[in-house]
Order: sequence, then structure tokens, then C-alpha cells
Amino acid sequence: MTEDAFQRLWAPERLTYVTGEKGDECPFCVAPGKSDEDGLVIARGETAYAVLNLYPYNPGHLMLVPYRHVAGYDELTPDEVAEIGALTQRAIAATRAVSSPQGFNVGLNLGDVAGAGIAKHLHQHVVPRWGGDTNFMPVVARTRVLPQLLAETRRMLADAWPQK
Repeated sequence: MTEDAFQRLWAPERLTYVTGEKGDECPFCVAPGKSDEDGLVIARGETAYAVLNLYPYNPGHLMLVPYRHVAGYDELTPDEVAEIGALTQRAIAATRAVSSPQGFNVGLNLGDVAGAGIAKHLHQHVVPRWGGDTNFMPVVARTRVLPQLLAETRRMLADAWPQK
């Protein structure tokens, strides 16, 4: 067989998104039942937890998620709102400690029309940002270039995670 000039980026975990076969299980309900390493869980609280995004925009892109399966911010209890806020502060501190971002995007996408990939289970994003962190790859090749494996990012953030 003749080789061509193309390099290959193998990402078999993305096949479910290509085929549309996402399954019925909510990944945010499943992740806390796994080991921290297998579920990419960084830290666990009483009512919410921190988890790496399996399909990050940038290295260190993580999410704060209530254990309860709720879609709306107005459905959260006061304890859940407070813990997600506290986890957000810790996420920013841990990320600053390990990768020195120049800024952050922090936010919620509530509902399909608002861009939520998993609209039925609320999750807040914390995305570290650096000057020049976007390039032509996502636009031209629909590919994100990430310089670090998720397992290594998870370990570094977990090790740097501030305690209460």
C-alpha cells in the first residue's frame, strides 16, 4: 500500500459523536461511580464534584457538576449553589498553580439552544485561557490540539486542588 502525506489523529472515543449513538446513560451520573482516574474526577464534595471535560476546548477544561440529575440552575438547592461556587474557586486556584493561565471562561449553557452538550444535567465550565490559545486547527480541520493527556491533567489538578 502506498503511504500518503497525511498524518492520522486517532480518537476512537469520538465515534459515538460521529454515529450519534450517545446512549441513554448520563455521563455526569456515571462518572462519580467510577474511580477518580477512570471517571476523570478531580475532587468530590458533598453535593457536587469537579471533573475534566472529556472533549476539552483547552488543557485543564473542567466542569463542576451536582450529583443530582437536574437541568436548571433554579432547581439547585442553596447547598448545591454554594458548593459549586466553592469548587469553582478551588478549580481556578488549582489551574493557576499548575498551568498559569492568563484568564478563564466560567459559565453555564442551560438548554440545547444555549449550546449545552448535555442539557439534562447541569454543569458549569471552567476553561483556562492563554493569549494565542486558539488557532486555525478547530476552524479548518475541526481538530483541537491538546499538549497533554487527560490522565496527566487530572493528576496534576487533583494534586494541586486546595482543601477546604
